[in-house]
Amino acid sequence: MRKINDYYSRKAKKDKYPARSIYKLEEVQQKYKFLHWGDSVLDLGCYPGSWSLYASEVIGPKGIVVGVDLQQADQTVRPGGAPIHWLCQDILEPEMILMVRKFRPAFKVIISDLAPATTGNRWTDAQKSLILVRTTLALAEELLLNKGHYICKVFQGEDFPAFVEELKKRFGMVKVLKPKSSRIESREVFVLGMDYKK
Repeated sequence: MRKINDYYSRKAKKDKYPARSIYKLEEVQQKYKFLHWGDSVLDLGCYPGSWSLYASEVIGPKGIVVGVDLQQADQTVRPGGAPIHWLCQDILEPEMILMVRKFRPAFKVIISDLAPATTGNRWTDAQKSLILVRTTLALAEELLLNKGHYICKVFQGEDFPAFVEELKKRFGMVKVLKPKSSRIESREVFVLGMDYKK
């Protein structure tokens, strides 16, 4: 397993991405095509910036990416990519929505690779993850356009099936995914919701 991890880490370095997580998003995009040319994208928990950079490349110069994180990402946009606006903000603070809306009143796609600081206790980590994820879903209800798309990372726990059912009420299609570049031992999965019902 370590060889696979090293492969993706080396590949990220070679491709000039700050983290190997880019390949998780890339794999989902290649299969479901939820990012399109000219889209507006909100990246919640964007640091160190791999997902924002990848989204910028896919949506092109007519699109826009707004990345939000407690840590300031400092990545140069690739030639031909959409402009990226980095906001050093807490997604739990109400003013974050006001700051994001200075760029766009609503977004076609919301992406989130957010994870809590882990404790090593699987139950606790899953609960902390779901609190974060439910926050991103609440933000999606405020900031996602009708027929928009949403993808988030979740640590599986006993409340995870209920979260998936919540998404099914809000989106036309919901998929639970485990990309090849995810560590096998990790409980992380990615949940994709497409065609939001505003």
